[in-house]
Amino acid sequence: MLNSKIADHHLMRKACIYIRQSTMAQVRFNQESTERQYNLADQAKSLGWTPEQVRILDGDLAQSGELMTKRDDFKTLVSDVAMGQVGAIFSLESSRLARSNKDWHRLLELCAVTKTLVFDGDGCYDPSDFNDSLVLGMKGTFAQAELHIIRARLHGAKLNKAQKGELRFPLPVGLVFDGDKIVLDPDQEVQGAVRAVFTLFEQENSAYAVVQRFHQLGLLFPRRSYGGVWDGKLIWGRLTHSRVIGVLANRHLRVWSVSIL
Repeated sequence: MLNSKIADHHLMRKACIYIRQSTMAQVRFNQESTERQYNLADQAKSLGWTPEQVRILDGDLAQSGELMTKRDDFKTLVSDVAMGQVGAIFSLESSRLARSNKDWHRLLELCAVTKTLVFDGDGCYDPSDFNDSLVLGMKGTFAQAELHIIRARLHGAKLNKAQKGELRFPLPVGLVFDGDKIVLDPDQEVQGAVRAVFTLFEQENSAYAVVQRFHQLGLLFPRRSYGGVWDGKLIWGRLTHSRVIGVLANRHLRVWSVSIL
């Protein structure tokens, strides 16, 4: 049934294997899914495409499918389809290609015009065929709806935690959780960096001047990562004006700075 839709003009063009996962944590910890997506190249070869014709697009790993803004490989795929260079698109399921109806239907319309096939885990579809187009349209709708359901589920979990008094948000640099209490970050380098911001502001009376002094002195400012594989890790980088304002505006840090200066 798969081979019946593949014509010579499809095999004369390239087969694109589109690979995507939404977050870096999924890329790191859900490697079976990644492997299954790369194995789609073998499926394309078994259906008649040569290894030279198979192109793997994996630059969108760790990118959400909600928008195409940051998905350069998806933009490349759409462009190549529009130019009639793609005979077939392979993806594990439709949500890998797009979770936005606008992006999904735009791609399908181009596939229909250029006679490009779409393969997923359920089979082969010809977007120029009414029935196949109808099924693909429904899959795209479900993919976008699934994103809404996931968000609603996460929001509900947050509300439930808030009702129990267990909801936590990322704290400003210089503060950490110690059980149920908010305390100063025990890291001496972090304390020194925050102290330097207040000291320089007392001297310069300008947030921009504080940033300039930090850069002149070659000082870096920390931030603590929350969530994902870097959860709890300190990341040091250049101080910005917005971060100076955030430190100065924080009541807990201001009380602390007064007590130590």
